[in-house]
Amino acid sequence: MKKSEKLKGKTAVANRKQQYTKYALAAVSVIVILSLIGFYLFNPFVVKTGDTVMVYYTGTYENGTIFDSNIDGAPLIFTIGNKSVITGFEEAVIGMSVNSTKTVFIPVDKAYGPRLDSLIHVVNRSTLSADMEPVVGNRYVITRKADGAVSRVTIINVTNETVTLDENHMLAGENLTYTIKFAGFYK
Repeated sequence: MKKSEKLKGKTAVANRKQQYTKYALAAVSVIVILSLIGFYLFNPFVVKTGDTVMVYYTGTYENGTIFDSNIDGAPLIFTIGNKSVITGFEEAVIGMSVNSTKTVFIPVDKAYGPRLDSLIHVVNRSTLSADMEPVVGNRYVITRKADGAVSRVTIINVTNETVTLDENHMLAGENLTYTIKFAGFYK
């Protein structure tokens, strides 16, 4: 065998070893990624879509003022994915494990949305119930005569003839921060 043939053989062997190493690294990477995905999807110890959970929370405005908390009360119970809580809150709870706590910033678009001028209405006082004395700042539940829809409104202005109603959620237009403690799964 010639010297050049020996060199070609050694080079071919080295190239094959290098190729096998690349295949092995790719296979290990795929196995690790699939394991992580499987652990996340099938781990019974972390919250995922469809789980009914119990959480304690404290909600604050951007300036740190607390607007709501259930720390000294009963936990909030809801099912992930049924849209019974704001999107940002639900997303924050996904992946949490029992007794873990996290603080999350929730922007307006994942909270209660922007304040909409279209939800502010000036109505004639005569359209209100006779026993209702509108007070600026008070919240009321009303039933619209036009479509029978029930709405929570805040009185924002009162005159002798008119009342201005705001149907926006009281937290609309606000960026919010929540400190959330995942208390457990609800059976």
